[in-house]
Amino acid sequence: MKNSTETYRIIISGGGTGGHIYPAIAIAKAWNESYPESEVLFVGAENKMEMQKVPEAGYPIEGLPIAGLQRRFTLENLSFPFKLLDSLQKARKLIKNFKPHLIVGVGGYASGPVLFAAQAKGIPTLIQEQNSYAGLTNKLLAKKATAICVAYPEMDRYFPAGKIHYTGNPVRKDILSLEGKKEKGLQHFGLNPAKPVILSIGGSLGARTINDALLASMASFEANGYQVLWQTGTYYYGNVVKKVTDSGLNSIFPKEFIKEMDLAYAAADMVISRSGALSVSELSLVGKPVIFIPSPNVAEDHQTKNAMAFVSQGAALLLKDSEAVQNLEPMVHSLLQNPEKQQALSQGIKLLSKPNAAKEIVHVMETLVQ
Repeated sequence: MKNSTETYRIIISGGGTGGHIYPAIAIAKAWNESYPESEVLFVGAENKMEMQKVPEAGYPIEGLPIAGLQRRFTLENLSFPFKLLDSLQKARKLIKNFKPHLIVGVGGYASGPVLFAAQAKGIPTLIQEQNSYAGLTNKLLAKKATAICVAYPEMDRYFPAGKIHYTGNPVRKDILSLEGKKEKGLQHFGLNPAKPVILSIGGSLGARTINDALLASMASFEANGYQVLWQTGTYYYGNVVKKVTDSGLNSIFPKEFIKEMDLAYAAADMVISRSGALSVSELSLVGKPVIFIPSPNVAEDHQTKNAMAFVSQGAALLLKDSEAVQNLEPMVHSLLQNPEKQQALSQGIKLLSKPNAAKEIVHVMETLVQ
């Protein structure tokens, strides 16, 4: 380990979604635990959620005008080359002024220009790839990256094998220890300790298919003695609350957003979830039986690939988005009536967890700073 009093300067670039931002913040915090005198600067995309979430976590952030290409022709695509050039110029200026010892790219729009500019100047760069399928930008940047930290095995399909470190995805600290929190979680959400708890999470904005499937299944769930703790997401909360209220059901608990995820996970007997990188990594640590319903609306269908990495090991169940409304209820009922299956899934998914991911990434970073 290097001298903990060193004042290293680290840039962490990327964002756009929680799946990029929260691991980035976890890496920053783990680095500062080892090197509290260091300066960590984030670089994100203007008007994206990192511009709010990073300062809330206590770190400075600079924004680039970069934006993504739309898959269909739009007027915004015409401005892409100009935004890219502007972002590259600003990235070069930030690097010149900040003089970083190392730059970490976590994916997202801002990651590309910053890592590209750093590599052109010979500054060490580390890519943290959260998904089981590498995106085009990271595959291009990997050619000159110094190190690549991944969350799934067999990523040498996309990256040079000699640069890969199998570290896992960093997650929030409160997820790492759920021991003794079940009773507190049940009390916090007003749940009945005598009834199985189904936890449904579809992201902060929500997942239409999961919500529709739960609306179709909720009467059957209550009739079978189950209760549902349901993060609907911002877009769908009002509609779901109205339908639950009109139904007269009293074991269905919709929430717009669940902040206390450690308590929700602790209270749950099983989980229904999308399979974004952050969700999958958290759930592997939680160790509860999971039904993944991958979103079909993501690049290269990477959520299905994330889920299949676990399903193929007997560590989770998969339900196609197109079949969820019809088949969620029987799949949940079959699982909750089978304690042996629940135990096998719990044990299987925990075997794939990487609880020390943030520290392992810091160890890689230490080998790169001069």
